[in-house]
Amino acid sequence: MGRGDIKTKKGKRFSGSYGKVRVRKEEVEQFVAKPKKEEVEVKAAPKKKTVAKKTTAKKATTKKKVTKKD
Repeated sequence: MGRGDIKTKKGKRFSGSYGKVRVRKEEVEQFVAKPKKEEVEVKAAPKKKTVAKKTTAKKATTKKKVTKKD
């Protein structure tokens, strides 16, 4: 019941094998965290100063009279 005994855990460890007595641990799926998205703060564009447009008086358009010749 020592290192040479294949049926014991100590013997399995010595020979480097696995079996019913020395069962391998089941691999558990490891949780991998998704990388966090960088939160980019959207700043409003600075408002441009608007210059007040000067109002100009529009000229009155005159229609030309077209005369039909018969």
